[in-house]
Amino acid sequence: MTLLIVIIALALIFDYINGFHDAANSIATVVSTKVLTPGQAVVWAAMFNFVAFFIFKDHGVANTIAKTVKPDIVSGHDMLLVIFAGLLSAVVWNLITWWFGIPSSSSHALIGAFAGAAIAFGGLKSINPEPIIKTISFILLAPVIGMIIAFIISLWFIHSFNKGWMPKIIATAVIIGVLVFLKFNIITEPSQLKTHFDSYPLKVIFHGSNFKWILLSSILLTMAVFTIFLSTLNAHNANDWFKRLQLVSSAAFSIGHGGNDAQKVMGIIMAALIAYNPTLYSLDNMVWWVPLACYSAIALGTMSGGWKIVKTMGTKITKVTPFEGVAAETAGAITLFVTEALKIPVSTTHTITGSIIGVGATKRLSAVRWGVTVNLLWAWILTIPISAILAAIFYLLINFLFP
Repeated sequence: MTLLIVIIALALIFDYINGFHDAANSIATVVSTKVLTPGQAVVWAAMFNFVAFFIFKDHGVANTIAKTVKPDIVSGHDMLLVIFAGLLSAVVWNLITWWFGIPSSSSHALIGAFAGAAIAFGGLKSINPEPIIKTISFILLAPVIGMIIAFIISLWFIHSFNKGWMPKIIATAVIIGVLVFLKFNIITEPSQLKTHFDSYPLKVIFHGSNFKWILLSSILLTMAVFTIFLSTLNAHNANDWFKRLQLVSSAAFSIGHGGNDAQKVMGIIMAALIAYNPTLYSLDNMVWWVPLACYSAIALGTMSGGWKIVKTMGTKITKVTPFEGVAAETAGAITLFVTEALKIPVSTTHTITGSIIGVGATKRLSAVRWGVTVNLLWAWILTIPISAILAAIFYLLINFLFP
């Protein structure tokens, strides 16, 4: 029981560190464009990190993380030791990268560490390859997807300043496309709606998966309507409007960040609870306090900030203007919401970095500081193997000291 309590406490500490380590993901662009002060930005991001608690109810990412290690090979006390060693490794790697201002992935550190400790216990046969392969593939796919979406949105905004009809036709097509998407993806069957509301319209709106798509669609619809009138605004007024929109896009990205990253720790805690008592706990029935504790921890961590990484993300990759901030954050939010729906644990760090590169590339390729980007790429590639090696060392050390 003592080991279980220590693991849960360490998992929440990791979640807290994840918050301040990854705070830059949500606030870098709003700080660098001076839409919010650093203090205001972390409070804004933290608030919407916690709002994710009320939106993401299916916990697909948590289930994926919990299934990284095979419970039929690693179970009981052995599983608790594996989780403990993995968490120690993930915490150490996060603190090292935070200290040096490297925006590495907390998610990949956790997954790599969990797998590394399991391999130290029982070899490669002790891990499930599917979640590992998914995670590794999205080391490159997540930033590339974010970059492409941000590039497209940026071009859309740039051409919307023109007085021609083409930008308005594109905006109209986006509005129609979003409405069609909602029609085919919103659940309306009363028996499938899970909320505490009695009113049917509120049940439809606030059903977990529905609300995610409604929120994201609302942002896209707002942007589409805004671009129709963009050509009538002067540069100063347009900039003011983009600053307001950046608050909305930053909030959406913060929700995606909370929903994706808090679930990873939820998966680890549930794996520990199941190992401790498999007859009492299961992945199909998430214990109520686990998501509440995890969303609270990541929100508190975000509120603590991570200024070294904010500097890297907000200024060193490329100079970001308010309209580019909207494009980057919206692209990042779209990527996070879609991957969460697909139950893929992606890195919010990689996603927003790719999005920032995408908006920089619309000016010219030289506007992106590729030297900084290459250094970030090395950190991304090395995170999983280094955290896995650290976890294996921790596991062997723990097993030696407490056989």
